[in-house]
Amino acid sequence: MEKAMIRVRMSSADAHYGGNLVDGAKMLELFGDVATELLIRHDGDEGLFRAYDSVEFLAPVFAGDYIEATGEIVSVGNTSRKMVFEARKVIAPRPDVNDSAADVLAAPIVVCRASGTCVVPKDKQRISH
Repeated sequence: MEKAMIRVRMSSADAHYGGNLVDGAKMLELFGDVATELLIRHDGDEGLFRAYDSVEFLAPVFAGDYIEATGEIVSVGNTSRKMVFEARKVIAPRPDVNDSAADVLAAPIVVCRASGTCVVPKDKQRISH
């Protein structure tokens, strides 16, 4: 099945709460971008995100963190595409060292997992399988 990945640095503009904490909805935005790429690769069309079946926020995300969001199509119906997603923190800032210090994490931290369904109408499917 198709897989996709994006890596993004969370900025201070993404911080929504005190202590530079990033809103969990930002992870869902990243998953939406991954889903769009998956649908384009699979069907030649962006499709539509229909629903999330589950969303788990597992660890905090802060401004300056690098987040790697991955997704995979795990089943394909007539027009529906079931997907699973995972977001991992791979680099974290080190303000205790100095303003520009950061560490690549030896083991990425899973910050969010989700599953959901996207739909590509038959008349929009340009790639046959």
